[in-house]
Amino acid sequence: MAKQKKQPRPQAITPKGFRDYFGAEVDERKRMLDQIATVYHRYGFDALESSAVETVEALGKFLPDVDRPNEGVFAWQDEDESWLALRYDLTAPLARVYAQHRNDLPTPYRRYAMGPVWRDEKPGLGRFRQFYQCDADTVGSASMAADAEICALLADTLETVGIPRGDYVVRVNNRKVLNGVLEVMGVDEGPTRDAVLRTIDKFDKVGEAGVRELLGKGRLDASGAYIDGVGLSDEKVEPVLAFLTSKGETADQTLENLRASVGDSAIGAQGVAELDEIATLLHAQGYGPDRIVIDPSVVRGLGYYTGPVFEVELTFEILDEKGRPRQFGSVAGGGRYDDLVKRFTGQAVPATGVSIGVDRLLAALHAKGRLGGKAVGPVVVTVMDKSRLADYQAMVGELRQAGIRAEIYLGNPKNFGNQLKYADKRDSPVAIIAGSEEFDAGKVQIKDLVLGAKIAESATLEEWKERPSQFECDRADLVAKVREIIDASDD
Repeated sequence: MAKQKKQPRPQAITPKGFRDYFGAEVDERKRMLDQIATVYHRYGFDALESSAVETVEALGKFLPDVDRPNEGVFAWQDEDESWLALRYDLTAPLARVYAQHRNDLPTPYRRYAMGPVWRDEKPGLGRFRQFYQCDADTVGSASMAADAEICALLADTLETVGIPRGDYVVRVNNRKVLNGVLEVMGVDEGPTRDAVLRTIDKFDKVGEAGVRELLGKGRLDASGAYIDGVGLSDEKVEPVLAFLTSKGETADQTLENLRASVGDSAIGAQGVAELDEIATLLHAQGYGPDRIVIDPSVVRGLGYYTGPVFEVELTFEILDEKGRPRQFGSVAGGGRYDDLVKRFTGQAVPATGVSIGVDRLLAALHAKGRLGGKAVGPVVVTVMDKSRLADYQAMVGELRQAGIRAEIYLGNPKNFGNQLKYADKRDSPVAIIAGSEEFDAGKVQIKDLVLGAKIAESATLEEWKERPSQFECDRADLVAKVREIIDASDD
């Protein structure tokens, strides 16, 4: 009988485009999610947790940065032959939830949602296939007050998580203004219009000169390859550039420039009027141009949004992988999407909202040096005498009851040095040491690991004697002494 071939062991590797998150990273994200949720809740939004899996039919073709139906999602066929997919954002599920439960929900419905989303896209540096989003949306209100509120919420959220005023700007535009510009140009629905929109979307990458070339005959890209242009005449190109570069010194100047760029277009005039109303409502709440500005160069998901659009840009500089300074860039975006719920109901339902990229925000705070300090682990109660395990467990229990994170060493206690190495690896601030002699005398040894590390790095032997990192105290004073050390290390 032939010997059965041994099954190879699976490789212990993370799938491409995904990553694992450990203690401090998970704690940082949780703190940020809690901070963001506090702001969202203060603005009157209710929490919603929808399914991570949706039908492909429900997701539709509304992925903002992909122009092909169902492209970019992780999908599979269920046993009943229907297609299911992991959600690629938190907005498409909201449209389904509202359409399904609209008779039981208040109108307008204000909800926030937080959680992971999945996109089947090519991964790259800092670009993963699973990431966290924090959304806030208002469904059922056409009022520009809802859009102005989203802008104010964004500003408040950024400052709450630690991005100070001056390090960010919320930029606002309106898709209707662009529609007005295209109407003035005489560009109708069709391939040419789509090409113009795709070119406008590249404004932040290629600038005014690049857009001019791409709308005209074409241009050479950075690699030297020639990219064919849309083929518009100079006369038709000018209104687009006038729109994209119409930001003035003040909101009033910008609005005046936009009115000129849309000419007699009714839809364009409506878009300008909506921006004017948003600016007025924000000014009434005390949000000035140091936080929120009207910026016609903001172009987001042109086939997705139907009115105002928002984008949050962090304005401080960081160094790229080659040591060159660059701005950090966008961390949040959104806008008005009045056609999304209509897919389910057949009736137009106004909606507006925003999505914050949590991982991008965390990266920004790390870049500014506001996160990334050494994590503080639990107090470790070492084990010197296995017959006194109940006494060690009693100490752990007292520490936990006092709200102090603590654990007993659960490995082999035979080598005491390994216990202290374990405490170091856990980033523990304190190790508790007690043997039979200490227990009989009602004493305990407390080792200040934070101070010990500092002394080991820089202190002389004399300084060590003056500031011992290990001392003895009464067993009854254990909790108080440990708390003193932890509080001192937090200063």
